[in-house]
Amino acid sequence: MTPAALAPAGFAVLIALMYYRRLRRLFGRQPVQPMRMKFRIAILLVVGALLLLRGALGPQGGLAVVAGLGGGIALAWLGLRLTTFESTPQGNFYTPHGGIGLALSVLLLGRLVYRFFVIAPVVQDAHQAGMDPFAAFQRSPLTLAIFALLIGYYVTYYIAILLRTGTRST
Repeated sequence: MTPAALAPAGFAVLIALMYYRRLRRLFGRQPVQPMRMKFRIAILLVVGALLLLRGALGPQGGLAVVAGLGGGIALAWLGLRLTTFESTPQGNFYTPHGGIGLALSVLLLGRLVYRFFVIAPVVQDAHQAGMDPFAAFQRSPLTLAIFALLIGYYVTYYIAILLRTGTRST
């Protein structure tokens, strides 16, 4: 394998491992880990703010971000109704409904794979022509909406879990 092919292969393996870890957290009883959840909420809020700023650059992008956030919040409330909570001497636990998280993960992965295969030839052609390869990346309202959907879902879901389990700042 050439060194040029090793980087994308390594990146693909890293993404696969990240997705495996993410999918593992979608099923079965999970401990409520307040610090991790708060950290994830903070990161997602920063990314969400950046998406809003980017979406504000055009009416379609802004509408996509708002629609995605609204859909994510609605899905989070549905997910919370389907989540079971337990309080044991070992701590607080929740069992998420795996179907919603799995559907969101598959939706994001499918969109990223689609965008990669659509844009990769354009980037390669631009690079060979001596042009800026990143100019090929067009603003996609659908991709923005999917990212906003995930952010709205996970921020709302994690905040509600923390509130529901009565977790205090630690």
